[in-house]
Order: sequence, then structure tokens, then C-alpha cells
Amino acid sequence: MKMSASTKGLVISVITVLFAFGVYFLFLAKKNYYLVDNPTNNTFYFKINNGNENIIAAGQKVQVDLKKGKNDIKVFDGQKKILYDSGFVVNKDRGLLNIAHQDYYINEQFYGYGLNKDSLIAARKATVIDGKNYLNEPKHFNKLYTDDFYFNIDEDYDKVVKNVQKVESRTKIFRKQDFLNYYKEYYKF
Repeated sequence: MKMSASTKGLVISVITVLFAFGVYFLFLAKKNYYLVDNPTNNTFYFKINNGNENIIAAGQKVQVDLKKGKNDIKVFDGQKKILYDSGFVVNKDRGLLNIAHQDYYINEQFYGYGLNKDSLIAARKATVIDGKNYLNEPKHFNKLYTDDFYFNIDEDYDKVVKNVQKVESRTKIFRKQDFLNYYKEYYKF
């Protein structure tokens, strides 16, 4: 069977589109997930929504399944004594459970063509961390749950600007020490 030139073009176009979507979903698509993080030197046990008991060691982060809406968590210390039993609400497709109630910072980074990063940062307030001012107004967080960020603690900011026509921003959550290291490296004043 012989295909006409327009039919061959259609088949090639469909194959190209399918290939492009395949590459996107396999390599480029941002995965959505929820993390439980433990930046302390302690070990914790926890149960989410009366499910299986999980363990999280010092310095570890663990992906967990959460449902949108109301969830609950029970957190136990290393000797399995209950520390607290609490509820939280999930609104977005990614989030962070801070079971140790440690300090985190949510920082906003700007992208775009012709971007004057210094003027954007100078127009924002500073946040005081350990008695020192940090520009760009990073938001302090130490509650049980947040989904008020785009990049999780185990993800990096985009290296490539995707839309150069306008100024955009992305937020990332950091452990406190990771934020201080990032700030020192990225904001060279």
C-alpha cells in the first residue's frame, strides 16, 4: 500500500508529537510528592491517617502518600512514646511535613530576560536569622505542614529559564542550614 505525501507527513507529525510527550513525561515533568523531613539528630516514628508505622532516622527525608484535604499524624520519639497527635490540611500536589518543628525558610528566586535581580531584592524587606539580616524576605516556617512552595528541599531551582519574555519567580523550601549555605553562595554582596 502506497501512502500519499500528506499521509506520510501526518504520520511523521503524530510520531514526533508522541515522542516529544514521551521525552517530557519521562525526563522533564516535575514529579509531585510529599516529604516527611527530619533535620535533627533524633529518630522518630510516625503514623499518617492511622496507617502503617514509619521510621525516620536523623537527617533523613521520606516520601509519603497523603490525600488532599484533612490528614492526621501521630509522632513518637525513639522510645515510641507519643510526642503529639495532630491534624493538617493538604491543598496542593506537593508538601513538607516538619515532624520535628525545626526552622525552614522559603525563598523566592526570580527568572526572566533583562532581569535586574538587585533592584527586585532591594525592594523587599529583610528577614533576621540568628541576629543577621537576610535580604529578599525569606519566609520563616516551623509549623507541622506547608505546601506554600514550588521546589521541595531535595530539589534545585531551575537552571534554565523557560519563558524569557517576562519575569517569573519560583519558591523553594530549605532547611535552615541549607538556606544559609545557599544564601552565602547565591547572593554575593
